[in-house]
Amino acid sequence: MAQGCLKCLKYTMCVANFLCFVCGVAVLSLGVYLMVTFKITSLTPSLASLNIPSMLLISGIIITCVSFLGFLGALKENRCLLLTFFLVLFILMLVELTAACLMLIYENTIAEIVAKDLRDGLDQARNQTSDPASKSDWDVVQQTFECCGVINYTDWQNNIPHSCCKGGCSPESPKYFKTGCLEKMKQWFEDNFLNTGISVILLCIIEVLAMCFAMTLFCHISRSGLGYKL
Repeated sequence: MAQGCLKCLKYTMCVANFLCFVCGVAVLSLGVYLMVTFKITSLTPSLASLNIPSMLLISGIIITCVSFLGFLGALKENRCLLLTFFLVLFILMLVELTAACLMLIYENTIAEIVAKDLRDGLDQARNQTSDPASKSDWDVVQQTFECCGVINYTDWQNNIPHSCCKGGCSPESPKYFKTGCLEKMKQWFEDNFLNTGISVILLCIIEVLAMCFAMTLFCHISRSGLGYKL
């Protein structure tokens, strides 16, 4: 009976971690692709390292390494790897929960920092007309969110890009988006707050289940005297 439970836990962990490994490779590949082809760094100059491609890249590396650790530990029945897998997941969950709490506590401060950085990025894009990347980043955001500038189109002063126009710019009477991108982004985050919360909760549940599986397998291996020892 113990051998059957051990094998069931072992292969369940192997399959689950293999699927996570594949997802991690996919996220890593997407991060590399976006980093090469779609950099939105000129929007927030001082927060350039926290752009979406970089976060996807880091997340992909973490998921890939942790899932490989769990897969190898279960496959080889290595108690050292299983214990390491458990501790790494525990630390990651603590970091995620701490980050979520800090974001909720300092929500207004974070919003002010992002708003200031957006203004700095727009000033650079408006003044550095020789840099096409700056304009293209703002063009992508303004066309996606149907917004213009940080507060409104007057932020661009006399250098309003065509991406601010509704249905194409008419030289005689151009119609610009009235809402600023900061307000649109806030609205988008508020609309997706529930989905984000559910995703974080599901992630924590998966991590807790993975830790339970790893510790149960660790204890089974210890009691049966099988597998590699610490």
